[in-house]
Amino acid sequence: MLSAFAAADLIDAAPDTPSCETQFRSFGRRRFCGRIRTVRCLRDNGLVKQLMNRPSDGEVLVVDGGGSLSSALMGDMIAAAGAANGWAGAVIFGVIRDSEAIDQMDFGVKALGCNPRKSAKDGAGEVDVTVSFGGVDFVPGHYLYSDADGILVSAEPIVPAGEASSCR
Repeated sequence: MLSAFAAADLIDAAPDTPSCETQFRSFGRRRFCGRIRTVRCLRDNGLVKQLMNRPSDGEVLVVDGGGSLSSALMGDMIAAAGAANGWAGAVIFGVIRDSEAIDQMDFGVKALGCNPRKSAKDGAGEVDVTVSFGGVDFVPGHYLYSDADGILVSAEPIVPAGEASSCR
């Protein structure tokens, strides 16, 4: 994983890279990147839980929760499972819970905010479909870079001049 990247430097190196316009809050690790996996769901985190409990080689889960603020799509137990299974982080177009616990983890999360209410666990939704919000299409297999300045998405890894490594 490219651990010292800055989104501003990456977009300077690749100025046509889409940047997400949604203003997220950051929790846990503030800088993370990886190949995209997606979930589209509404007030149901069953699929999020299933994926976070599977091994990953540093992927980032992008969850399109429709921007709903009514119930959390991730809590500390799901985030801890993701971290333990090698996920780099998650971007949630919705809310989380257990934010103070997640903030202590070596796992990156961006979400619209927090709500302590649990979501349903029925597994309703879709996995690995293109999801769109903030003016960006999040395509499974593309690369996501997230830091304090925002989120970038690219079909190919972005490697600034003089850098040898990149996100996996």
